[in-house]
Amino acid sequence: MNLFVNFKDVWHYILVFDAWDLEFANYICHMTIKLLAIGKTDSKPLQQLISEYKNRLKHYVRFELETIPDMKNVKNLSEVQQKEKEGEHILKKLSPTDILILLDENGKHFSSIDFSKYFQKKMNSGIKQLVFVIGGPYGFSDAVYEKAQGKVSLSKMTFSHQMVRLFFAEQVYRAFTILANEPYHHG
Repeated sequence: MNLFVNFKDVWHYILVFDAWDLEFANYICHMTIKLLAIGKTDSKPLQQLISEYKNRLKHYVRFELETIPDMKNVKNLSEVQQKEKEGEHILKKLSPTDILILLDENGKHFSSIDFSKYFQKKMNSGIKQLVFVIGGPYGFSDAVYEKAQGKVSLSKMTFSHQMVRLFFAEQVYRAFTILANEPYHHG
């Protein structure tokens, strides 16, 4: 019995039967993609765009964005202490079966097509929840690096952490439209 699913074939089936609902998408793709981020996004336009991609993604995969509140009284903490406190909050959000991937400037670079293949492999492996994390202003603690099972870089450039949320959501959406063989990506 072949346990591996070709996602393009599945999406062809969905398109043919016009079954564009979250319940069916979740039946096909049992994996949840969660994005954890430190601190809230203050910009209304960014919040709206992130919400737009979250809404679009529900047709393909369960996608969650969870915000860990900004640390209080950080003026009295060193950079290392702040990373450790943030790291404790990050690790508390994980379940034992979660796969933790850090969005890190030293992570692996992907083309959009390769990123879609990355998700295909993760789905085929039976992962229940794939958790990506955007760290705080100083990065991640050693404990978070030790727990992580991979690192991904969205660019060699530096972006604000609020912008990274949008870019990540858009790239996940792009990856799933590539897997569904939809015309969103013109690569």
